[in-house]
Amino acid sequence: MLCCLMSGTALADPLSAANWDRLQGCGKARLVALAGNAQLQIAARRLADGASLQGAIAASGYLASSSSLIHLTGPISDLEVQRLLAQHYCRTLQEPAFKDLGAERRGRDLWLVLAAPVSLPAARDAPFIARRILELVNQARAAGHRCGSKYFAPVGALSIDDALTRAAQEHSRDMATHDAFDHRGHDGSSPATRIEQAGYGEHRIVGENIAAGAMNAAEVTEGWLNSPPHCENIMDGRFAQIGIAFAQNLKTQSAVFWTQDFAAHR
Repeated sequence: MLCCLMSGTALADPLSAANWDRLQGCGKARLVALAGNAQLQIAARRLADGASLQGAIAASGYLASSSSLIHLTGPISDLEVQRLLAQHYCRTLQEPAFKDLGAERRGRDLWLVLAAPVSLPAARDAPFIARRILELVNQARAAGHRCGSKYFAPVGALSIDDALTRAAQEHSRDMATHDAFDHRGHDGSSPATRIEQAGYGEHRIVGENIAAGAMNAAEVTEGWLNSPPHCENIMDGRFAQIGIAFAQNLKTQSAVFWTQDFAAHR
């Protein structure tokens, strides 16, 4: 939305103006003040150069789960910014998820970028995250599940296997390091090769699911269950064990890379 301002002299402090409305001018709410963010400052600068919101944020390196743009034009003072924001943008300013703000002023124009940071899975929580994915997988197996047009009847629960977990971790790290999304490893390895190298031993069947960009156990599992080929691996009663791991590379667009390795011994 574009708002036109009519008068004013003193230039506004955009962060202070936005926070005044967020915490008071739009009606009192139990919200945390927005913080100035250097990456969103870069995004605002790119917006002023003509970039799209999505492109500007991606180029800035800020990992956003959601974002919004406010563009004001005219001679902008503190009072005018507060008034216009309160009249037209209270819903945006009072979005609880938004934590950060970047601003860029060019002559008569002011760009404000508000965003909510992505909540990345922490490496220290990897065992808990793997257990949660296992719970969700086994819930689907216990209940039965439709994978696309094919229905799979209930099957037995999978158990976590250390060797499969090592193989899954190695492949997640490989994908993250090389910003690749492929079952074939950077060294040419296959899922079967990797579980053998990880010490799983003789196996009669091997399967693998990969994902990129999901930020938590529920999101990645939902994505796999909604994709027929991945869902079929999850529901395949021939598998007995599973390994689950993720790795991060914040310099990539996906940021988080996931692997599930499935197998059964001979």
